[in-house]
Amino acid sequence: MSIDKTSAPADTEHQVVNPDAAQAAVTAVDPRLLVREQGLKGYLTEFKRKLHAGDLGSIPVVIGLILICVIFQSLNSNFLSAKNLSDISVAMVATGMMAIGIIFVLLLGEIDLSVGSVSGVSGAIVAVLSVTHGLNEWLAVLVALASGASIGAIHGFFFARLGAPAFAVTLAGLLFWLGFMLQLLGDQGTINLDDEGVVGKLTTYFFSDVAAAYGLAAAAVAVFFLSSFVDSRRRQAAGVPSRPLGDIVFRTSLLAVVSFAAAFMFNQYKGLPLALVLFLAVLVLTDFVLRRTAYGRKIFALGGSVEASRRAGINVTAVRISVFAIAGTFAAVGGLFWASKIAAANQSAGAGDLLMNVIAAAVIGGTSLFGGRGRTWNALLGVMVIVSIQYGLQLEGIATPIQFMITGGVLLATVVIDSVTRKTQKTAGRA
Repeated sequence: MSIDKTSAPADTEHQVVNPDAAQAAVTAVDPRLLVREQGLKGYLTEFKRKLHAGDLGSIPVVIGLILICVIFQSLNSNFLSAKNLSDISVAMVATGMMAIGIIFVLLLGEIDLSVGSVSGVSGAIVAVLSVTHGLNEWLAVLVALASGASIGAIHGFFFARLGAPAFAVTLAGLLFWLGFMLQLLGDQGTINLDDEGVVGKLTTYFFSDVAAAYGLAAAAVAVFFLSSFVDSRRRQAAGVPSRPLGDIVFRTSLLAVVSFAAAFMFNQYKGLPLALVLFLAVLVLTDFVLRRTAYGRKIFALGGSVEASRRAGINVTAVRISVFAIAGTFAAVGGLFWASKIAAANQSAGAGDLLMNVIAAAVIGGTSLFGGRGRTWNALLGVMVIVSIQYGLQLEGIATPIQFMITGGVLLATVVIDSVTRKTQKTAGRA
């Protein structure tokens, strides 16, 4: 009995591909393209897909913020007052700045426990150099920022080059830099800063002209629309799916409502806070770095797989060291804002629940503890949740221990959601 060895290949070669079936296969491969192809109609399909895959992004955080506002406003009508919301926007900047640095580290799937102590060192350096030794305050600030970057790079060297666990290295750094800060401040323990100085004005300066807040809102809306419109046209020219004009207008309208409402609120009190302007500028810049540059893609790649990144030619050691240097820099920036808030550098800087709040802000905002997923805008959402809860509980006269317990519970719930999300994504074949 003979076997025809040529019949199977011949049948395969003469198969005809159905164009409709091929198009359906492309759609099945990446259903997220429905949002760009169908515009507003695609959002419902996209939401159902994300719900099934356990990938809801920032939606739970936004819903949580709305619930927080509704609950505390019902308990105290002052919660949504212009003064309280302005105070919240200034108070959240220090923690938010530090959370941005932590997000870079978390994207690698690592952790930095030293940021609280490094922030204290930053404030102490500025105070000692500018007040005790009379150095120009701008130079003192630059030295403090350079010190934060150097400290982070040292931690990164021990981790990336010598192979020591990041947890152990930064835990040692927490203790070492805490002692270094105490040594800098000396027996006095507290050095007062000039309220009208560079650091002092970080949290006390407001743009009182109403045009400042409304101008920033208008600029943000215009830039968002133009960038989205140009990106859509560029994608159309390249022959890839792009957002329709109606979708862009809808998203821009939502941003306009939020931006001008915030501007109106700020103008009912002291005006637009300088601290918030700096925070938003840093968020835009770091988001661009992570999403639009080769360096940012390398960070995400490392968070996905170190070995695959190494095989792809990425300098793993250099990227890791640079990420910890970035975390140290933002810890120093946060330290300057903390020093500005109390107009002094003291021995309690960087202590207490600061480290917990920084990590919680990043994780609550949507950054994964397992690496490879997150955006710097998560710092804004996360710190808004934490500070809003703190201010709401303070208005109700709730004791500090209860505040710690509630914040800890929110953090635990977020970590559990993150873990469940990863399991769901693995089940859906997207992890």
